Amino acid sequence: MTKKPGLRLFDLTMIVVSLVIGMGIFRTPVVAAAKAGTPSIFFLAWLIGGVVALCGALTYAEIGSRYPVTGGYYKIFSYGYHPSLAFAINCIILVSNAASTAIVGVIGSEYIGHFFYAGPTPEGFKQVVTIGAVLIFYVINMLGIKMSSRVQNVLTLIKISLILLLLLSVFGVYPVGTIHGTPAMTDAAGASGTSVLGFFKSLGVALIAVSFTYGGYQQTINFGGDVQDPVRTMPRGITYGIMIIILLYLSINFVYVKVIGFEELKGASSIAAILIRHLFGPVGENILRVLMFLSVLAYVNVLLMSNPRVMFAMSEEGILPRIFSVKTRRHDVILYSLTAFCLVIIITLLFSSTVEKVINYTIFLDSIGMSTSAATIFILRRRRVGEGDDAYRMRWYPLIPLVFILAYITVATSIVLDDPRSAAYGALIFSCFFLLYFAVRKGQRPPA
Repeated sequence: MTKKPGLRLFDLTMIVVSLVIGMGIFRTPVVAAAKAGTPSIFFLAWLIGGVVALCGALTYAEIGSRYPVTGGYYKIFSYGYHPSLAFAINCIILVSNAASTAIVGVIGSEYIGHFFYAGPTPEGFKQVVTIGAVLIFYVINMLGIKMSSRVQNVLTLIKISLILLLLLSVFGVYPVGTIHGTPAMTDAAGASGTSVLGFFKSLGVALIAVSFTYGGYQQTINFGGDVQDPVRTMPRGITYGIMIIILLYLSINFVYVKVIGFEELKGASSIAAILIRHLFGPVGENILRVLMFLSVLAYVNVLLMSNPRVMFAMSEEGILPRIFSVKTRRHDVILYSLTAFCLVIIITLLFSSTVEKVINYTIFLDSIGMSTSAATIFILRRRRVGEGDDAYRMRWYPLIPLVFILAYITVATSIVLDDPRSAAYGALIFSCFFLLYFAVRKGQRPPA
């Protein structure tokens, strides 16, 4: 008897929100402001990022509804292009996600370390808390997709509540305080923005940070095999989720500029703490630490939900051993994939400083991955995959996916121009995984 999928519209919408809203929105506005140079370019970058994200949401909504399978982000590469490309890009994503989960867990442990230590939080404490969080959510995910999604819904609502609380800081009365800016960076940005070429250069570089903050929703199609009525639920869940995110992002950036000031924002640190202190005074810091820690837990859980499904899909195609596609009978949990991903997270805690560099290299590959995965919509339509009377078809096709693809090609180009070394390292890492695919396939026995 086939087990009925457990994710409904609200569950999927909350997963979309959690996949996108991590720690980035509490940090990347500083980078975007410094790169933009002027408030107009800053807000234009966030608006363009929102429009691009909406185009991406509509594109992946149709991809997910046409091809609703577990581990869909791997499957669409394998189906549309070649398994070697699917293997290389998804291996990069798995390593990057495991690393970012470990680092975000460490950041979360620093927030609550303040309650136990007067000075800096010891490394041992941060590692213990992070490992403890991973193990707790490992147990929760072992209880099935329905249980993990319920926990995710609660944590995501807490995360949304944190952003709404920060929005209220425009009504705060406590002094913001003196923030040390970066005049040299400000002057350089202003000078580069005086010409048309400088304007587009500043906008393109600012969009790197903005696009990174908006990214993540493409992984929603990994849950295609777990969604009730995917033809209807996938497009609605992805679209609703991204619209909530756009509204929250534009609002919180307005509040950052309104409360902190644009010039001060360029060199500010702990911008969320500034807002919460402005609203609640000294006691606000303790409130923020608890909410930030819970927000971190939401990110940890959603990646534990998503990434094992990619490993499941790779196992189904024989790239990974068959054991990674084994599911438990009672709760339909991808047991060994979930266990392996948790172990990779724990192992990367020992190499956190190196991992941060690896993540920087993968931003370039994420841009390539987003543009090439979105392009599979043309392949799915040409091959008439998922056609039917109730099939979801986006409006303004092919304009919507073309805008999205062009935007991420622009981001990749900006990374090459702004940080060619990171782009080169990212391409090198991709090449290693690409060659590894053929080495693995060569060592496997051909099917009988």
